Amino acid sequence: MWIAERVWGNYDGAMRLRLPERVIEFPRRPLVMGIVNVNDDSFSGDGTLDFDEAITLARRQLAEGADVIDVGAESARTNRSAVSVAEELRRFKGFIERWDEILDGATPRDKAQVWPPILSANTWRTEVVAGVLGLGRVDLINDMGALPDPENAILCAAHGAALLIMHSVGEPKIPHFQQTWPDVMGELERFFEEKLQLATAAGLDLDGIILDPGIDFAKQREDNLTVFRELARLQQFGRPVIVPVSRKTVIGEVLGLPDPSSRDAGTVACMSAAMKRGAQLFRVHHVSAAWECVRTLTALGPS
Repeated sequence: MWIAERVWGNYDGAMRLRLPERVIEFPRRPLVMGIVNVNDDSFSGDGTLDFDEAITLARRQLAEGADVIDVGAESARTNRSAVSVAEELRRFKGFIERWDEILDGATPRDKAQVWPPILSANTWRTEVVAGVLGLGRVDLINDMGALPDPENAILCAAHGAALLIMHSVGEPKIPHFQQTWPDVMGELERFFEEKLQLATAAGLDLDGIILDPGIDFAKQREDNLTVFRELARLQQFGRPVIVPVSRKTVIGEVLGLPDPSSRDAGTVACMSAAMKRGAQLFRVHHVSAAWECVRTLTALGPS
């Protein structure tokens, strides 16, 4: 059993996140992961196929306090067909090969910001993961594929990269609008125990794994809200938990806001709730608002 015997109120969040050339120690201020979409079909309308624009966005996010830049070359939207492996790799290569240019002259917003920033690649197909890691700059693979086999864990272990495992069902890019869970938290616990065993058996160090409950992926409104309410249950695995809630559909449903770009206030509200329940990372579009949120809550101290 991977589930550690911990009493929720006494768990201090002590853990390590091992990256290729460094280790991030927790507890600490939650990490803010900025989103850079090198595609033209992002659900929030902020993607671009212009590498210069993507570079400018990444620089701005670092200046606003991002600890991690998560670059993606293919939208997760299920009403869009997948791009080819070759095209996805071309987009990644165009961004990653300019990483030093992005960092040139950049400075952290404050002393708590992780520096140099972590570079994350948001992808799931094994051929793309292999190609991206072969470029030699990526610290973290953000895998939305629910780890159906050990291949991506094997690749991360070979390159010393960390792996983010997201909960979902079925293959990405295929809609699961009817999927509901009688006990969504019980499903998450079962899923993560299984995937942690799979990844570590493949040679990946437990310290190199992040857990993602998969907000809006194969979940309906009440499933998503339950995940937020009971997020603390995922602390039992002793791994950092990311909450990628930025501008998600569940916020639009609660607030009646069909336009994703109008959901930033709801995003900050969800971040505040998730931080109280132990979230250690947040994946966001509006980096400055997220940075201000986590810095303020950190200054206020535990509730």
